[in-house]
Amino acid sequence: MPNTNETNPANLAAQQALERLYAALQQKQNFIFEAGAGAGKTYSLIKALQFLIRENGKAYDKAHKRIACITFTNVAKEQIDSRTDKNPIIHTDTIHAFSWSLIRNFQDELRKALLTLEKWPPRLLEYHNELLATENSEGEIQTNNPEEPQQEIDYKACIGKKEIKYQLGYPKIDDDCITLSHDDVLHLMIHLLTKEKFRNVLFSKYPVILVDEYQDTFKGIADALQDHFVNTETGPQVGFFGDNWQKIYGAGCGKIDNEKLLVIPKNANFRSVATIVNVLNAMRPGLMQEVENPDSIGFAKAYHTNEWVGRRRTGNHWGGDLPAEDAHKYLVELRSQLSIEGWDFGPEKTKILMLTHNVLAQEQGYKELADVFSNNEAFIKKEDKFIAYFVDFLEPICEAFENKKYGVMFSLIGAGKFGIHSHSQKVEWTDRMTSLLEIRDRGTIGEVLEFLLNGSKPKLPENIVEACKRSLAYIEVEGQEMPSEIERIRNLWVVPYKQVIAIKNFVNDHTPFATKHSVKGEEFENVLVVVGRGWNQYNFDQMLAYFNDGITPGREDAFERSRNLFYVSCSRPTTRLAILFTQLLSDSAAATLNSWLGDGNVISLGTVPITLN
Repeated sequence: MPNTNETNPANLAAQQALERLYAALQQKQNFIFEAGAGAGKTYSLIKALQFLIRENGKAYDKAHKRIACITFTNVAKEQIDSRTDKNPIIHTDTIHAFSWSLIRNFQDELRKALLTLEKWPPRLLEYHNELLATENSEGEIQTNNPEEPQQEIDYKACIGKKEIKYQLGYPKIDDDCITLSHDDVLHLMIHLLTKEKFRNVLFSKYPVILVDEYQDTFKGIADALQDHFVNTETGPQVGFFGDNWQKIYGAGCGKIDNEKLLVIPKNANFRSVATIVNVLNAMRPGLMQEVENPDSIGFAKAYHTNEWVGRRRTGNHWGGDLPAEDAHKYLVELRSQLSIEGWDFGPEKTKILMLTHNVLAQEQGYKELADVFSNNEAFIKKEDKFIAYFVDFLEPICEAFENKKYGVMFSLIGAGKFGIHSHSQKVEWTDRMTSLLEIRDRGTIGEVLEFLLNGSKPKLPENIVEACKRSLAYIEVEGQEMPSEIERIRNLWVVPYKQVIAIKNFVNDHTPFATKHSVKGEEFENVLVVVGRGWNQYNFDQMLAYFNDGITPGREDAFERSRNLFYVSCSRPTTRLAILFTQLLSDSAAATLNSWLGDGNVISLGTVPITLN
């Protein structure tokens, strides 16, 4: 919470922003409340809700109206509910849950709109073919030959009067219902917002819509709110709270430029000491921040490995980075140096943020798995079908079985509430899952897959079954290059399965390290940021050079991605910030760092890493 001393610069800046916010709410003006890192955005959002409760609470309650507060995560929802005492006129929910609460009663419209979504016609075709196969008395699988023209089916008949549902976010078609994915809900919400009747229903329930972390809100939703309410100046009042420099998720809308939205900046930082805020202000002069104590002293330095002698890595995603072993040695050396300078590297004091996969895979115990993929996003973002299956399906059901949460396990499997209807089924499931846990603990990925291929409990998806069969059936021919998919599966086959668990733990932030997946919204006393290559979407040397030289036309999105992640990482500490670059820094990038951190604060770690005791 902000200091109660109203004479300090941060509180004065915050009060000015709050007064402008109250005025906008009172005048029913649509707005963007732009609050940089450490500004106390959530505090301002809560104050806005409290203001609306005081001003309109009784009237809204009498008319059965509510204020919609759309959040990005369930954690944020719980925080806002707690700080508003769960006031009944505040409806706080994630964008998915809020959208579903509005569209769920428009079943006829949802059934019609389903066919406008790209992924549903193929799903309906697959469902249609499964029905044909089931009905075939001779047991022949009557599916479409991919080399023949696609069979025409009556999609509307497939949908029929099935109830449209939204539960766990996994798409599914049953005899009596259709279950939507998370993305489907958002696209259907956008579709219904084009309907005047739906907009009128929404407005009758919610005269005010406040969007938390607007920059991460699905772009289609943000655009629809502007198109139908802000630009037309009709319907509910809309307020966006967030910071476009903290947009680090791909589907987010990022910066909103709309002349019909009043921009209210909050020029305060209640998190970091002046030493760090000075760096952030140099980085971002467009949103200067005031601190509570301008004389507060901390630590802000960058370290580079430009003098290292040896051959650096090559390739589109790795070019200019150190070999993993040398990068790790430099990290160990820097930690030793910082410890001598007073850093406490206990997990309650310090967070190491890895903006690289060079050191990360080795530190986290999944280096062999990382080496299988040329594109690290394929496994960290679960773009590879095997990794997605393991992390999103197999691991959750194994954990549920271990914790004896059998209802959760069978819900994930899709076998109803319990999935067991006899003692023999119970024994079979118990034996299968017990064996699977043993192989999972000591075996390779291939051994896990072989076990799953030789049974249906749990069932492997058809696309993985077919990929495994292609790999197992492939015969190498001398002089003939192995297909990339076959090579990848065979390399994956021999990796210890425990490395999959390591990936899962990292993605779910169960480790002392972190990346972009978990740092936003957090703060720590000390932060060590390790910057290198390996993310195909980021190049931090190039981003720093663009600050100095100007952005190359066509590279604006790439610049913004790297800039935002770097800003978010550097704005986490309260007291000490250190940045280690394992990738080679250009002169232009180094000049940018010198201008931000000041002379003497960009330091070489020498030609070779020397680990200190």
